[in-house]
Parts: sequence; structure tokens; C-alpha cells
Amino acid sequence: MATTTLAKAVNAALRAALEDDPKVVLMGEDIGRLGGVFRVTDGLQKDFGEHRVKDTPLAESGIVGTAIGLALRGYRPVVEIQFDGFVFPAYDQIVTQLAKMRARSGGRIALPVVIRIPYGGGIGAVEHHSESPEALFAHVAGLRVVSPSNAADAYTMLRQAVAGDDPVIYLEPKRRYYDKGEVDLAASPHPLHSARVIRPGRDATVLAYGPTVRTALEAAAVAEEEGSSVEVVDLRSISPVDFDTVEASVRRTGRLVVVHEAPVFFGTGAEIAAHVAERCFDRLEAPVLRVGGFHMPYPPARTEHAYLPDLDRILDAVERVLAY
Repeated sequence: MATTTLAKAVNAALRAALEDDPKVVLMGEDIGRLGGVFRVTDGLQKDFGEHRVKDTPLAESGIVGTAIGLALRGYRPVVEIQFDGFVFPAYDQIVTQLAKMRARSGGRIALPVVIRIPYGGGIGAVEHHSESPEALFAHVAGLRVVSPSNAADAYTMLRQAVAGDDPVIYLEPKRRYYDKGEVDLAASPHPLHSARVIRPGRDATVLAYGPTVRTALEAAAVAEEEGSSVEVVDLRSISPVDFDTVEASVRRTGRLVVVHEAPVFFGTGAEIAAHVAERCFDRLEAPVLRVGGFHMPYPPARTEHAYLPDLDRILDAVERVLAY
């Protein structure tokens, strides 16, 4: 067991995948010699060569299209999109080709492509560098969408994604890249698409994923000091959703707050709230509340603190569901 950052855990997972399978190739802008803008792929091209860790042109559609072709030839490409807002030139390739080919072929064709996307805000970046597009991908049948919140999950979830035969959108919370945690390489991994209760509680459930999990845990700690017992669930997988774990938590607590950085309008929280209302209505003591971004373009860096879900906004939602 070792303590490392989330970014280094991703690097270790990529290194292990390259070592284990000669068909794994990495592709992306500046991922080779530079090691990526966040240095997540640092050292991999030096150790595995330019034929397996490829610097690409600045053309996201071409990168994903090439990855699809490689997958059809038996490779397992892992693509890095440099920033979340840069993925949209490749959205056509992802939605109309990558997500559809397995169904189009009647299951005869597998497309084991992993698309790594650093996403979310909190780093003081410029326009198109802090977006949270997970709902756009979760809406597309044929794609798996996951997001780790800590170093241990960053390692195991990426290894599982690379080993699978379906395309995976692997969302890396960039403002958590340098958060440290323990990674046990010998531990049995949690199933890729299973949620996890990471803090038990009695009075209300706060569900989060990716960058907001740490904030949810901080809110639960403050709520405990004020006399409320808050359960925190790390969703981990956005598509498919582990509704069994979500429902079990809500049935214990009777209250649910869903937190994510993306706008709440037509977001992940809306789908979860609808599902819980349908399946757990008889156990709900309060309406399901959502805490997230606003329905607007991501704001300039100087004002992003007012956009991102913070401790106060989560605690306010917890207080409101407890007031019913």
C-alpha cells in the first residue's frame, strides 16, 4: 500500500495497462514528450516508445476517429482529451460511431476505447477548461461513464475500464489531481459500476461523484458537529447508475441531496431524483434536492467560487431536507 496523488495513480494505471497488454496504446495532445498538461502521462513515452504513447495533432475528431479504427483492428486505445471543453469536436465520432458500432454489428464488434477527460472547475482556468459534460455522454446509450473521486479508485477504475470491451468515458476531476490517498495494488477492486457508501449516516443521504465527493464529506463532518448524521454515497459510475445502492441509502435515511458541479438543469441529479421519487416515494420524508452549477456558461475564473457547489450550499440543502 502506498500514498500517492490521484494524478500519479492514473499514471500508474496506464503504466500497468501498457505493461500487461501490448495492444494498449495511448494517444493525445502533448501526452508523450511533455507528459500531458497536468503531467499525468509523464515518463510513459520514454519507457514505452512513441509507437505506443503517441503525440497527436490538435484535432480531437481525428484522435477519436483513429482510436475507433485501432479498436476495430484489435487494439485497446486510451485517448486523452486535454480539457473537458475540447471534447466537442469529437462528439460526433463518439455519439454516432463509438457508441453505436457494437449494437450496429449485432454485438459482433467490440470497441474497447477509453476516453480520458480531465473535467470540472476549481483551478482558475480560462473558458472551455472547466466544464462538466457528463450528462451529455450519459444520455447516449452504448457509452459507459465513470468518475473516480480518490487515488485508489482512479487506479482500479482505469484498469477496469481499459480491460473492458465497451467504450468508456473516464472523467478525471482535475482539481483533485493532487489530492493524496492510499492505493493498495493488491486489494480486490470494487466493481466498476458500483456506488459506495463512504460515510454511514441516519438522517439524510448526500450523493456525489468526482470532484464534489470531498466537499460532501466535509459537509457531513460539519453536520455531525451540529447534531445531524449524514450518509455520503460516492456514485462513481454515472452510466450505468448503481440504483440499488442509492435506493438502499435513501430507504435508511428518508432524505436525499444530490451534488455535482454540472448544471442541475437536465443533469445527473435530475435523473437520480426522478428514479428515487418513483422507487422510494413511500420512504421519502422530504423532496429530493439538487446542488450544482447554474444553467449558464461556465463563469470567468474570478467568479467560479460562486458557481461551484461549496460547503455552505450543501449544508443549506441538508438543513432544508431535515426541516421537513
